[in-house]
Amino acid sequence: MSQKRVLITGGAGFLGSHLCDRFIREGYHVIAMDNLITGSLANIEHLFGLKEFEFYHHDVSKFVYVPDHLDYILHFASPASPIDYLKIPIQTLKVGSLGTHNLLGLAKAKNARMLIASTSEVYGDPLVHPQAEDYWGNVNPVGPRGCYDEAKRFQEAMTMAYHMHHGMETRIVRIFNTYGPRMRLNDGRVLPAFLSQALRGEPLSIFGDGSQTRSFCYVDDLVEGIYRLLLSDYAMPVNIGNPSEITIREFAEEICKLTGVELKIEYQPLPKDDPQKRQPDITKAKELLGWEPQVDRAEGLQKTLIYFKDKIQAPTTEKA
Repeated sequence: MSQKRVLITGGAGFLGSHLCDRFIREGYHVIAMDNLITGSLANIEHLFGLKEFEFYHHDVSKFVYVPDHLDYILHFASPASPIDYLKIPIQTLKVGSLGTHNLLGLAKAKNARMLIASTSEVYGDPLVHPQAEDYWGNVNPVGPRGCYDEAKRFQEAMTMAYHMHHGMETRIVRIFNTYGPRMRLNDGRVLPAFLSQALRGEPLSIFGDGSQTRSFCYVDDLVEGIYRLLLSDYAMPVNIGNPSEITIREFAEEICKLTGVELKIEYQPLPKDDPQKRQPDITKAKELLGWEPQVDRAEGLQKTLIYFKDKIQAPTTEKA
């Protein structure tokens, strides 16, 4: 049998590039696809010399064509940070709707199994805590975050429709806050913001009073969970994240201790519809996949800090 082939959209992004690495290690032929709006070729340049790797510069909101057979498609193309999707809301909606439709059509034509990257944002500002997969969420469809939240909710609905109507093999991962090397310094999310500010000696920006919570999962753990879900026989959504919950204020203190700087905080207004709580219930992942996080936050932050130090010391070529 010929080598298994996987298409990873958003392959030059933070998560997509780590998935490319994992599938290369597992012996697959990897095709990364990215329009480079938020992704960076620097994340995958180490793969360009490999015969098992290809890169397509393409926007999946337009017709997608890939020659030869495909065994799997992982749809990770999408802005994922508020700083990005608030800037390009229509493109965000299109990649979740048109992009998902195009890729489901490709998966159907190739008889490939497709996994979509959904998000904890489908739960919105949750009224249930922690969040389990059977919670339908508390999302404002016409608020500023609606372009991302509703794109992902539509993406799940479209994927399930193809699964139910066409009998396609589909998988849905709901990703909670993830961190690690290859995050952009100007990503806008709390971890890169705190680390960048601490390393530059700037006050840490906290939105609101810092009592809101997040649960941070190291990227290697997330990739392992995604890989296991893809190869499982379970079609309904599965949360993948680290249930170790922390307030943003406590997290700021951790970052300052890690970087050896004095804690200085600059409080800013809380953005509209910003979730107050975020913690995954990972019972399903444990039972179905035998998965739970292995990297604790102290270890993961240390690895991420090394990457950020290097990036801050080097001349930046990141998009503003």
